[in-house]
Amino acid sequence: MKGTAIGGKTRICGVMGDPVAHSVSPAMHNAAFRELGLDYAYLPFNVGADGLAGAVEGMRALNMVGMNVTIPHKVAVIPLLDEVDPLAQQIGAVNVIHNKGGRLIGSNTDAEGFLRLLEGHGIQARGMRVAVFGAGGAARAVCFALASRGAEITILNRTADKAAGCAAEMAERTGRAFEALETNPANLARALAKADLLVNATSIGMAPGADKSPVSRELLDRRHTVVDIVYNPIKTMLVRDAEKAGAVTIGGLDMLAWQGALAFEIWTGRAAPFDVMRRAAARAVKSHEE
Repeated sequence: MKGTAIGGKTRICGVMGDPVAHSVSPAMHNAAFRELGLDYAYLPFNVGADGLAGAVEGMRALNMVGMNVTIPHKVAVIPLLDEVDPLAQQIGAVNVIHNKGGRLIGSNTDAEGFLRLLEGHGIQARGMRVAVFGAGGAARAVCFALASRGAEITILNRTADKAAGCAAEMAERTGRAFEALETNPANLARALAKADLLVNATSIGMAPGADKSPVSRELLDRRHTVVDIVYNPIKTMLVRDAEKAGAVTIGGLDMLAWQGALAFEIWTGRAAPFDVMRRAAARAVKSHEE
């Protein structure tokens, strides 16, 4: 059976963040529910910082089964939960909440989703020199994943204190050293001159700001591999610039689909239809671009 009508027994999942109008997660998850004939529905919830605590309690009160957490709440949500699993504790960020009998349990599927993206493109991170842009929840997951595979990591952020704080936290959590730099022109040039892999773990370049990039085009060249976890648009300004420079490029759609598939399995206990989810996400992004 493919799909089911919404009724009195329908279980609700969703995504909360600010903004969420661009999100293709509803299309992706609802396609997966239809594929497996599960009586679930997935909805977007725009939640500002001042509404986060209320939204988390609302999830419990409404008996919602699951929630994805996106920008800017992946770190701030942690103290509002009843439990955080060991991996999410190590990373210091939560992107999935599961309501188990009224207890809200936080997990992180971003790190594993990022590793599956790399593996799917034949990239082995061990020994690579990596420049990671960002110091928020997504950047923490990327840094943790890369550190677990033996990469050398420089964290760049527009605010020097945030870069340093993230680097210190990641060093404590992983036992590896991290370099921290403010993203000024001199530091960007220095970091990219030695980097093999660049990862944009910020929202820079996300629609409607698709004309922006965290990196000037002249700093990119063919020896770089560039990963942008932004998936809307499918080809960000960073990806387009990197392609013109001859670099290997990877967009964010695969990571979105992998982290979503892992969340789906947490909520439903069923194997996720990954290909269905990825195709649905790609269609939704393209419809946003048109």
